[in-house]
Amino acid sequence: MLKDQKVFSYSDIPNFPQSTVCGHAGRLVFGTLKGQPCVCMKGRFHLYEGYPIEKITMPIRVFKLMGVETVILTNAAGGLNQDYKVGDIMIIKDHINLPGFAGRNPLCGPNDERFGTRFPCMSDAYDRKLRQLALDVGQELGYSHFLREGVYCVLGGPSFETIAECRMLNRLGADAVGMSTVHEVIVARHCGMRVFALSLISNQAVMDYSSEDKANHEEVLQTGEHRSQQLVKLVSTIVTSVDHF
Repeated sequence: MLKDQKVFSYSDIPNFPQSTVCGHAGRLVFGTLKGQPCVCMKGRFHLYEGYPIEKITMPIRVFKLMGVETVILTNAAGGLNQDYKVGDIMIIKDHINLPGFAGRNPLCGPNDERFGTRFPCMSDAYDRKLRQLALDVGQELGYSHFLREGVYCVLGGPSFETIAECRMLNRLGADAVGMSTVHEVIVARHCGMRVFALSLISNQAVMDYSSEDKANHEEVLQTGEHRSQQLVKLVSTIVTSVDHF
């Protein structure tokens, strides 16, 4: 969708991490989307790849220094909410940062005052106006039947969750579970950037011991392919409207 593209491989950018996961291309793409200047990451980084948490989130600070004001994050997630179906798109309204409970937070260590305060607020991490905009855009596009709003929980991975873990997370109030996004959100909010995030429910979390279903990466990729065009349309329409807020 981007016009006037300039593409850089992560491997050509000094000190930039490298994507190691299937489906993550490892390229930074600059361009304009319906007139809006954008930079897109084709591939992100995860705790389970072995990177320090501050390295995973380094691109967000690079974008801040480049003048980016609004961050749109997407992920594939397992559906914990029993009302969710595979292929639903969940607008993230809040998160549960389980690694953070154990001290794995990208803001640990000396605070860099150039970016933000020592103790940033997270109760407003996901911009309310952008969430409402997404719901309005979704309604206009006829997506309301698969558009949800809920709470995302991040785990370290790479192993998928056990049945007991899924049940626990659901009782804690999580609607979807994944292995990314929250670390970037924390750093973006610390930098004063506006954040909007979407989860594609790519598989239903297994919650029943009698079930024969098993979570797998292939299902995640297939669901992403199936919903890709609608996601493109949703995100591009949101991007064109961002300036009005």
